[in-house]
Amino acid sequence: MPKLRIVGDSLPGMPWEERPAGCSSVIWRHSGNPLIGWNPTPSCARVYNSAVVPWKGGYAGVFRADHRNGRAQLHAGFSKDGLRWEIRDELIRWKDEEGRDFQPAYAYDPRVVKLDGRYYVVWCCDFSGASLGLGVTDDFESFTRLENPSYPYNRNGVLFPRKVGGMYLMLHRPSDPAHTPFGDIYLSESPDLVHWGRHRKVMSKGGSGWWQGTKIGAGAVPIETDEGWLLLYHGVSGTCNGFVYSFGAALLDLERPSKVLYRTRDYLLTPEMPYETAGFVPNVAFPCATLCDAGTGRLAIYYGAADTNLALAYAQADELVAHIKADSELVPGDAEEYRG
Repeated sequence: MPKLRIVGDSLPGMPWEERPAGCSSVIWRHSGNPLIGWNPTPSCARVYNSAVVPWKGGYAGVFRADHRNGRAQLHAGFSKDGLRWEIRDELIRWKDEEGRDFQPAYAYDPRVVKLDGRYYVVWCCDFSGASLGLGVTDDFESFTRLENPSYPYNRNGVLFPRKVGGMYLMLHRPSDPAHTPFGDIYLSESPDLVHWGRHRKVMSKGGSGWWQGTKIGAGAVPIETDEGWLLLYHGVSGTCNGFVYSFGAALLDLERPSKVLYRTRDYLLTPEMPYETAGFVPNVAFPCATLCDAGTGRLAIYYGAADTNLALAYAQADELVAHIKADSELVPGDAEEYRG
């Protein structure tokens, strides 16, 4: 049994492979990657950067699907084993809280969290520019759009799986109208998922790790442990041939999650495999969901690869936390909160 205590459910049937012989990395890839490749449905050219949760003895998800017209939308999908997915060809049709059609012009990079017994979806949508959309479902059949939690421009919204101090919390990354040279992660809180405030800066880009020198963004829903909130995040470096997306991890304080306790100096996974280095957008590894078996501490990490494929990696939570603490290097500007 792991020494690290994880708050959550046991998922003994979730995807898992043991670390391959000779592998010393704290995160290792699924041997059958990618899970989803080119043209998975008649209308979808690519499915990646998607969110997966346990559902009725199997798994459900909200998937980023880039259509053949080049525009991204969200689709529902289901799996019995978390590996073989049936993605619905029909995109998710949103209604507002009065039952009227409220379809986003585009929608991408969703995260899904079970919160108060319901499944909330945060994604990037058009609100006179890239911003965050928020919605909820109880059955992955009908989906209701709620009030947008931010004005333009913003990306990478991630809700926490429970209230902290009686407030809902969301990580996000403010940006500009181009391709997000604003690169830091912020935290906002809300009493009702409508009114958001008490904004705090959490993590800054940069540091000695050039892999996160251009921008960073929250990845999967934070996992609650007795050591802190375990957060996977992506970091981006700018090279002479474009951006490279890798991912690292951090531990945030349980009762004050704007406080970074530890943060990896080095990336945990960077594009190396052909399905990560070649595709519609080469050199992207973008974490967006995890499954966690609280009983064993096993993690299954879903990530987008090259803006083309959905891939999977594994880690042991106690090993990962120990690695974060040993490799930690806080960046000047972390947890500056609201004080200038």
